[in-house]
Amino acid sequence: MSAASARPTVSEREARQVAEAAREQEWRKPSFAKELFLGRFRLDLIHPHPTPSTEQVQRGEEFLAKLRDFVETKVDGGLIEREARIPDEVVTGLKELGALGMKIDPKYGGLGLTQVYYNKALALVGSASPAIGVLLSAHQSIGVPQPLKMFGTPEQKERFLPRCARTDISAFLLTEPDVGSDPARLATTAVPDGDSYVLDGVKLWTTNGVVADLLVVMARVPRSEGHKGGITAFVVEAGSEGITVENRNSFMGLRGIENGVTRFHQVRVPAENRVGPEGSGLKIALTTLNTGRLSLPASCVAAGKWCLKIAREWSAAREQWGRPVARHEAVGAKISFIAATTFALEAVMELSSQMADEDRNDIRIEGALAKLIASEMSWTMADELIQIRGGRGFETADSLAARGERGVPAEQLLRDLRINRIFEGSTEIMHLLIAREAVDAHLSVAGDLIDPDKALGDKARAGVKAGGFYARWLPKLVAGPGHIPGAYSSFHPAGHPDLAAHLRYVERNARKLARSTFYAMSRWQGRMETKQGFLGRVVDIGAELFAMSASCVRAEMLRTRGENGREAYQLADAFCRQSRIRVEELFGRLWTNTDAIDRKVVDGVLGGAYTWLESGIVDPSSDGPWIADTTPGASGKENVHRPIR
Repeated sequence: MSAASARPTVSEREARQVAEAAREQEWRKPSFAKELFLGRFRLDLIHPHPTPSTEQVQRGEEFLAKLRDFVETKVDGGLIEREARIPDEVVTGLKELGALGMKIDPKYGGLGLTQVYYNKALALVGSASPAIGVLLSAHQSIGVPQPLKMFGTPEQKERFLPRCARTDISAFLLTEPDVGSDPARLATTAVPDGDSYVLDGVKLWTTNGVVADLLVVMARVPRSEGHKGGITAFVVEAGSEGITVENRNSFMGLRGIENGVTRFHQVRVPAENRVGPEGSGLKIALTTLNTGRLSLPASCVAAGKWCLKIAREWSAAREQWGRPVARHEAVGAKISFIAATTFALEAVMELSSQMADEDRNDIRIEGALAKLIASEMSWTMADELIQIRGGRGFETADSLAARGERGVPAEQLLRDLRINRIFEGSTEIMHLLIAREAVDAHLSVAGDLIDPDKALGDKARAGVKAGGFYARWLPKLVAGPGHIPGAYSSFHPAGHPDLAAHLRYVERNARKLARSTFYAMSRWQGRMETKQGFLGRVVDIGAELFAMSASCVRAEMLRTRGENGREAYQLADAFCRQSRIRVEELFGRLWTNTDAIDRKVVDGVLGGAYTWLESGIVDPSSDGPWIADTTPGASGKENVHRPIR
């Protein structure tokens, strides 16, 4: 057995190649969002709105009723916030309720809920305590159940899924102290040794890791005779000899989560616990996240609903200058934004989740867009609620209650939501991930033209292929249904706002977005991947167009069902009007921006040209390295692992 090797040294190009090899290369199913970025508005892929079966609804509603009773009677969110820990009896109660197995097939002891009802459950429990929502989500969305559901052997499913459904908490371990979104530099190793692998390394920010019974660990297998090697996934017993949880991390929000630092020293893992072949770990992780990311919008939707409730009640009660603050336009605009955006985020979440349940479409882009727009918009809504509440928004719930007012934890919500823009793919990484998928069609036909490593013959063949593709594609970007006044007329029933006009806007601007992307690729070619500001704006436009589409489709579904249809149309109309303003601004910033001067300023900052600007302060940071030492070896710290039984 050899010790873990030094961290791999990789170039930028090599890192991109690792990430490229891990992504799903083919599109075997249609994708609404992929088509949208290509300028093709495929409304038929999302309308009529897909719906769950009667049996799925009944099963989901029965569980939600039990879960609601539990969180209303057994969960004290304020206590969890104060003590920074979920009481063991609450976790035990969730296990008894079956909440650990919401997404696990009943044949393995789970509840077999759909993605739609799983998200509804996460939204419900997360509204009582976001920390509980994170515990359940990390366990099922990215922990052991989801990778095994998609890639596990029948034997692995039989061994581990019944435990995950009822008793065992799981965690997902990928990030390392010096490795975030660049897995090519992964340093944790799994060295083959007979019928086992020996793990060495350190993992950071292991959500659920402090209390976990089972772990999904990503480690690098060295290439050797009989071993392909590469990043590989393993199911690891958390109580194995050589595993030490060295620290329970603390954060600005989500204070009840059990997130830690986990060290592996000569940890022996049976080969039968390897998930998938060697070298497939990163693909397993990314594929798991395609659906796993859909759990995050659930917490964001719950936050929006609560923001709306508090804004409505407070703004009606609080008076300024002779009338409720809600009647003042400056505050009213914020309330309208919260209401319309909450409707839109729920539309995006439910549409994406139902498409995941039906499995007719490839939703890798939709899931990423849902995570992106939900995390950004929910943070903005919480910030607006703080502004509406004024000084009380900045005051803690305990302080408010101590002086005789309602204990509204608005400032806690802001702290809890902030991480959503970072974990499961930061906003910046989501921009790059979605942009890569959005331009996949272009790279598949013209990628060799801009690849400096390709021979002239390859470039010539790519030129012919690209010429044929663009000769067919470009003319279709000139005109479409968005220019026809009566198009999508079913979205303008009598007495309702005109959502058809918004769908025509989406269709026109999908084509405009595709033209802009093509022009940028023609202009920058191989340098396109460095234009992260441009790519981020392209993705943000696509996210807005997707949310507009989902909102209109959901409003029409509710109308045809007789479920608050008129009000749903009003909310969809308001969101679309607000979204169109953002889209127009983003289109303007595609070509008029400060990207070039920003790069010059960054060069100056890193070169020390502006250090004089930092004078006149003291730095309250403690001493120590920016990144902790993760040299492999035995742990010298107390093991703070505490399984909940």
